[in-house]
Amino acid sequence: MLLDLHTHTSASKDSLTAPEALIRAARRRGLDRLVVTDHNTIAGALAAQALDPQRIIVGEEIMTTRGEILAAFVSKEVPGGLSPQETVRRLRDQGAFISVSHPFDRWRSGAWRPDDLLEIAPLVDAIEIFNARCLFRGDNLKAQAFARQHGLAGTAGSDAHAALEVGAAHLVLPPFEGPDGLRQVIGAAQVRGGLSPFWVHFLSRHARLRKKVV
Repeated sequence: MLLDLHTHTSASKDSLTAPEALIRAARRRGLDRLVVTDHNTIAGALAAQALDPQRIIVGEEIMTTRGEILAAFVSKEVPGGLSPQETVRRLRDQGAFISVSHPFDRWRSGAWRPDDLLEIAPLVDAIEIFNARCLFRGDNLKAQAFARQHGLAGTAGSDAHAALEVGAAHLVLPPFEGPDGLRQVIGAAQVRGGLSPFWVHFLSRHARLRKKVV
C-alpha cells in the first residue's frame, strides 16, 4: 500500500489546492491512501474524504507552543496554540495516530528543540523522518537518527501544498485499516521518493499573498 501522510488543501492558509485537485493527483500517482493534514483544521480533509472516502484519511497538522504535530484519523479538530502535552492528550483521547512534523527542519517555524521533542517522544506513535519539503537532506537524516535512537517508527510525506507535489515522498507498507492498524504496520514501512525542488516554497508564499489580497 502506498501512503502519503502529509498533504494540504486550500483549507490551509498557504495552499490553493482544491480537494478535488488533490484527489486527482493522488489517483494519478497510484497512492492508495492520502492523509490530508491542513494547518489547525480538518475542514479540507473532511471535504476531500466526502469525495473519496476510501482513499482519504482525515488528519491535521497542529501548531503547538513548541512545534508542529502531525495526526491521522482525527475525528475532532484540535485547535492550535495548545501545549504539546495537551495536544497529544486530545489526540489520544480520540484514538488518532500521532506523528511529529519535520522535527529538525531549520527553516520551519514548526520545528522542534531536542529537549521539547524528548518530552513528548514517549507519547507519540512516530516521527516524520522524511519530509519532501525539507531544503536540506541533513535535517531529515537528523530526524531518522532521533527515531532510531528512541525506538520510534518513522513516517514520510510530501507535505504537498500544490497538487504537483503529491506523492513526492511516501511510505510503502502492508495494508491496514484505522489508526490501530496503522500503528501495527508502521514499523514495516519503507520510505520512497525524494526531496521536492526548492521553488515549491514559492507556491506557498504565493498562496498566502493571494489570500491576503482576496
